[in-house]
Amino acid sequence: MKILAIGTLKPLTQEQSDRIFPNEVPATLKLYLDGKIEQFWLRDEMKGAVFLLNVESIAEAEKLLGALPFTAENLHTFDLLPVGPLLPLGFLIQ
Repeated sequence: MKILAIGTLKPLTQEQSDRIFPNEVPATLKLYLDGKIEQFWLRDEMKGAVFLLNVESIAEAEKLLGALPFTAENLHTFDLLPVGPLLPLGFLIQ
């Protein structure tokens, strides 16, 4: 199952950035190397991360994202949108 996770990051203090980013980056890279995050982007002006996830369920996505340091500290929230192939394109190849 593919899920587009659109994050919203709350404004951070310098202390929060200094304390959490050194843990956030390796945790995110681990999900990427494990194949759970297929692609990732940053919204303009540091408004949040956007991930294309490859997971079994929305519950798995919630669990994985909830364990990320910023999310665990309630500083980063995600809207989760299941996505898939554009099935109506099949009408073009009948």
